[in-house]
Amino acid sequence: MSGHLNVNHLIFLGQGALWTIGLSVIALIGGGIVGFVIALARISPLKSVRFASAVYVQLVQGTPLLVILFLGYFGLAAIGLKVSPLVAAGASLTLYVAAYLGEIWRGCIQSVPKPQWEAAEGLALSRTQRMTKVILPQAVRIATPPTVGFMVQIVKNTSLASVVGFVELMRSGQIVNNSLFEPFAIYAIIAVTYFAMCYPLSLFSQRLERRMGRGRSNLAPA
Repeated sequence: MSGHLNVNHLIFLGQGALWTIGLSVIALIGGGIVGFVIALARISPLKSVRFASAVYVQLVQGTPLLVILFLGYFGLAAIGLKVSPLVAAGASLTLYVAAYLGEIWRGCIQSVPKPQWEAAEGLALSRTQRMTKVILPQAVRIATPPTVGFMVQIVKNTSLASVVGFVELMRSGQIVNNSLFEPFAIYAIIAVTYFAMCYPLSLFSQRLERRMGRGRSNLAPA
């Protein structure tokens, strides 16, 4: 890929954008599963479980994602465990996203009005039944807007995966620029592409927040 910016370069950047979306989906699904476990662990009646999950959250949130990526790729390789850039990036982002989604969802679960918890207990439901039948359905509705909003951060953070050699949008732009030496045009295209991926998510999150706000106002006593 040499000469001036052409269709082949744009196709290569488009492939990088697809890998960005794919890595974001991996991080969201993996982080969502682990994050749900973390959220439940954070409100567990067992003090040891709450402590362990809190340590995990504080450790991950207090560590830059770049460091987590380095540990996931170069750290494992240093002890003889060689993994592909995709596996390293996917696992690192999963752990990172899980810590944040776990805290977001923990707050949403605990924001369910206390009378709902008391009513569920009054029906003599088990803890599992209270969570699945009463608390979690309400928490899901509360958690949807911030979760969609956090997806914007997931998409943007995938750009850091380039440090372990994963060819997503940012890395593909670096490769093209190293060939053409047209940084302004190339990185302008990358910026527009990120915007095109993130802006609809931001609008969707804002719409969900407004809808949830109207729903609360309709349920408020006159």
